[in-house]
Amino acid sequence: MHERRLNILLRPAALLYGLVAAVRNALFDRGMLKAWKSPIPVVSIGNLTAGGTGKTPLVDWVLKYYLSIGCRPAVVSRGYGRRSKGVQLVSDGRNILLGSTRSGDETAMLAANNPEAVVVVAEQRSEGVQFIMERFRGERPDVIILDDAFQHRQLARDLDIVVINSREPFAAAKMLPEGRLREPKSGIGRADVAVLSKITDESKADAIEAELTGSVALVARTRVVIGELSPFGPKGRSTAPHPDPAGLKALAFAGIASPASFVESLMKKGVHVVEQRFFRDHEPYTLNNFLPLVEEARRKGLTLVTTEKDRYRLEGEPGLLEKTEGVGCCCLNIATGFTRGAEKLQEMLKAVVRD
Repeated sequence: MHERRLNILLRPAALLYGLVAAVRNALFDRGMLKAWKSPIPVVSIGNLTAGGTGKTPLVDWVLKYYLSIGCRPAVVSRGYGRRSKGVQLVSDGRNILLGSTRSGDETAMLAANNPEAVVVVAEQRSEGVQFIMERFRGERPDVIILDDAFQHRQLARDLDIVVINSREPFAAAKMLPEGRLREPKSGIGRADVAVLSKITDESKADAIEAELTGSVALVARTRVVIGELSPFGPKGRSTAPHPDPAGLKALAFAGIASPASFVESLMKKGVHVVEQRFFRDHEPYTLNNFLPLVEEARRKGLTLVTTEKDRYRLEGEPGLLEKTEGVGCCCLNIATGFTRGAEKLQEMLKAVVRD
């Protein structure tokens, strides 16, 4: 009943949000608002809904593909959750220059996992691209990947990829703030590629694909690839070998959009999740919210287990991990694995840098 009343209260704001988004898109579609065309090829990876689609693992996959064929890619991200403003150079492709506090957790993770890629954060992606053109004038990247930029239409792109969570494809088709849609579902028609993520039910994926047929050139499918548990702790403290997940008693915690998927992945690895504590997506860790987790884990003999991006957020807070003395900490690594459409998508990505 409370949720229903809240939805009724939020509905006018959602209607206004949807109207503004629709008018803005119409102005771009009719050429009344102009998009700036970068001289460097641009690939955009984004979504229709706010959070939890598996976009970041796909950005990582695209980065690794470009590196594997000898290209020099760059990423421009908003840097959600960062404590900095304007354009910031996170990595120059040789050295990581900013930690997660000033770059954002997901951006820090992308930079660490792809050390040869240039990584920039900027509220306005076009400003980030212009910064790259000036900063790397003599050695410009071959391609720029826009992270979470489907709605950032001020910047033209050569390939537009939209990620759709197959478990809740259009978030009940309600606009923000009543639901999680950032724009009307019809916006999918702007995309060249739709990637269905987190597939566990092929029949449901078939239904979504049928709905998208004719709207995009390619519908690809991915699943979550669950990796190892990686130990971490304060710099200077030796870390144990990768723990055996089978039967590991854990206090699972994270600040992410879809905590249920995280817990499900842990359970698939055989981890015994004794306690769960979750925060808002990108919420900063402090002594006030992290120390109680450490004390509870120590008291109950549990291992603290979190996501890879939460690990980077913790490592960006000076002195925080020093409080975990005597308590094991590890993160679950995940990646994107394609079940359909990988080769075709690679062809499309290669065509962007070849043309």
